[in-house]
Amino acid sequence: MINNLIVGVTTVAFSKNEQLISHLNNFGFKQILINTPLKRFSKTELINFLSKCDIAIVGLDIIDESVLSSLPKLKAISKYGVGLDNIDLEACNKYKVQVLHTQGINKRSVSELVLGSMLSLIRNIYVSSNLLKNNIWQKDGGTQLSNKTIGIIGVGNVGKDLIQLLKPFNCKILVNDIINQNEYYQNNNLIETSKEKIFKEADVITIHTPLDTTTKYLINIKSLKMMKPTTLIINTARGGIVNQDDLKWALKNNIIAGAAIDAYEIEPPEDKELLSFQNLINTPHIGGNAEEAVLAMGLASITNIIEWTKEK
Repeated sequence: MINNLIVGVTTVAFSKNEQLISHLNNFGFKQILINTPLKRFSKTELINFLSKCDIAIVGLDIIDESVLSSLPKLKAISKYGVGLDNIDLEACNKYKVQVLHTQGINKRSVSELVLGSMLSLIRNIYVSSNLLKNNIWQKDGGTQLSNKTIGIIGVGNVGKDLIQLLKPFNCKILVNDIINQNEYYQNNNLIETSKEKIFKEADVITIHTPLDTTTKYLINIKSLKMMKPTTLIINTARGGIVNQDDLKWALKNNIIAGAAIDAYEIEPPEDKELLSFQNLINTPHIGGNAEEAVLAMGLASITNIIEWTKEK
């Protein structure tokens, strides 16, 4: 069956990884279409690119009903990455398109970026480095991460991995999740609490939830006003979780001390004023983009396709 299938790879990271392309070729697919321009496709470009494909390997591309209705040949979508909020699962079911994915494959890549962002912000590494690049010698070493109160909203694969990384720092960790995980919380000395208490008490708040109607603009003016002026916010999950206009207001008015943002509502982000704040670390959605994670996510997406074809 593989010989008759055409695979389209839309994700840039996969498309430029020669090892993954070679691995995909080795399975003998009839034709493999690669995102050779290495760009994020518009909806029209995405539809045109996938129009002849039986299988799509996608990253953050929006796969909704308008896309699926234009791709009658498509039989399966293999997710490169872990989040499925960009894929309309009901529409996939309607058009009989199978969604293939593996959870948690890039968790260490994301959790390391979160830890690095925490240290860079709280120790003032990022700000003081940029000042010195402009010949400003300002000695401010910030505070230690050790023994601080960390708020983690979303205790899934990434949240749990971050908790492991934080153990040597002896932090007080407040957690919030929609799933009952009492045994895990007790075994790891975690304090389950409300989002409101996290907003009010945490020195660092990091979010690891999907983007849906319950998490859209979770960080907004109301929640920001609850926070201490020394609070730091980190979002490596999805852009729409943080209201960027409200975050900009909070940074401009010293409502919080700083933030690190790796995901944006529009990518690349267009708000140049927001990106200009000295106390905002802005990275181009690299949380799951460590070399090891790129390879692991790519291999998982290929493996899921191979297993799917065996069932047909």
